[in-house]
Amino acid sequence: MSDTEVDFRTLPLSEVLRLFREHGEPADPRTDIDTASLKRRFPRLADVETTDLRIDGPRGRLVPGRLYRDASAEASGRALVWVHGGAFIGGHLDMPESHWVAMELAARGVPVLAVDYVKCLGEVHFPEPSDDVLAAWRHAIANAEELFGVPASAVALGGASAGGNLTAGATARLRDAAEPGPAGLVLVYPVVHPNGPDASSEVDPDSPHGSLASNFAGSPAVLADPHAFAALGPSEGFPPTLVVVCEHDGLRPSGEAFARQLEEAGVAIELRLEPGADHGHINEPADPTALPTVEAIAEWIAR
Repeated sequence: MSDTEVDFRTLPLSEVLRLFREHGEPADPRTDIDTASLKRRFPRLADVETTDLRIDGPRGRLVPGRLYRDASAEASGRALVWVHGGAFIGGHLDMPESHWVAMELAARGVPVLAVDYVKCLGEVHFPEPSDDVLAAWRHAIANAEELFGVPASAVALGGASAGGNLTAGATARLRDAAEPGPAGLVLVYPVVHPNGPDASSEVDPDSPHGSLASNFAGSPAVLADPHAFAALGPSEGFPPTLVVVCEHDGLRPSGEAFARQLEEAGVAIELRLEPGADHGHINEPADPTALPTVEAIAEWIAR
């Protein structure tokens, strides 16, 4: 069996990083998650139009983005910058957690700029992925009328899993720099603690989650940085926030603890528990728990 045929989920992180560096992220074997297949399965997506963008980012990088709009949908008056997950080492704009979710929101009158970011596959660590998200956010609000047809003050920010981490951290960075922040924050099964399963700052670097957190951070000092893990810092000044957690998700404690922390800081918070769902459920359009989450996001943003 060749390197590219190995199930990377069974391998140590160091080997996964090597494989991803040398061969790229393995192709998704599903044959029903491309745009044409999704539009056949979900006819409401028929009029969603996409435009691929390249956004000027840090260190001379171009940050990939994809704009989603549906001229036939009743406008919500809001828009969203959306960031997928992937354990900080994978994920892309074509994965359902990015592409399908953005299409569904656009079809409900919420234009979306989906954003990719540099992956932590060797020498790359925080703050580089966060810097990419910030670059995309700044581009979005500087061009909100052109991109979304709404003012900058009506643009929300959100993400799933590692994307939830990056968007929560970016919100903290914007607040602390006194820059314009999002109108609202959407966090779906977010990982906002270095130790997500325990909602703690205490990290076992040999555990699966600890090794991913350490790889993202790049150093023990960054594991304590509230811009890298937003739950480690103050929550005052965060915008209204929707946190979605999953009944069977081992990382559920991180999202629930952060929701409580935000509420105690006086932030308008809605915590939604998705019954029967597990981590990554919105990356599975066929999962019966996925669409209710997407609908809840659209309804919350519109409110």
